[in-house]
Amino acid sequence: MTLMLYYYKTSANLRLVPPPSLTQIRSHFRAMSAVNYLPPFAALLNAESLEIQPNTGGYVKYIRELDRIYADEEKFQQLLESRGGDIAYRVNELRFTERGNDLITGISVLNPGKVGSEFFMTRGHLHQRADRSETYYCLSGHGILLMEDLEGKVEAAEMRPGSLVYVPPFWVHRSVNIGSEIFATLFSYPADAGQNFEIVRKARGFKLLVVNDEHKGWKLVPNPRYAVRARAEIEGYSLAG
Repeated sequence: MTLMLYYYKTSANLRLVPPPSLTQIRSHFRAMSAVNYLPPFAALLNAESLEIQPNTGGYVKYIRELDRIYADEEKFQQLLESRGGDIAYRVNELRFTERGNDLITGISVLNPGKVGSEFFMTRGHLHQRADRSETYYCLSGHGILLMEDLEGKVEAAEMRPGSLVYVPPFWVHRSVNIGSEIFATLFSYPADAGQNFEIVRKARGFKLLVVNDEHKGWKLVPNPRYAVRARAEIEGYSLAG
């Protein structure tokens, strides 16, 4: 599949190609059914609304839905009482099929904030088919892509607009907003990858936490709740590709 995204900002000197309508998207699906492949498709990546236009779906995560991902549960409960209905992050995407030779491309928009000393973050996941990789490109803001392999080795990639991070197969990953503005990334991964959130829940998060640092802005500290994965669990994920 060839997917063409037009990334644009408002400019008096820029002529925009109108995005395809939902009717055109449906006709592409019919063409795919008829000849067993999807014709080339163009969409607009709007730098102002931080959306792909048009898109095939997405979801919103509210603060109230992120229980147990932060180490300071007391601070989270306080935030829940005052801002539980606020949006923590949102995703929209282009998802055409679930075939391994296809791609899912989307935008993740993570709002700024803190729970105690921890920054706002996504739930984090391993791909259900763990041998699938993913890329993230920073569109706006300042964030961390926190990655952890099955043995507990952690890598933290700092991202600003223009940064591109490759997440290898078998690495759990999450986004963390360490700035004061929205942290937005463009991601792409194989359509059959799936998402496994349970691995993060069972480990009680990542081995290291991204927390505020008055001098450097952020730092990594040990997660006191972290549960090391058993060898049998690691081998099970390794066979899940």
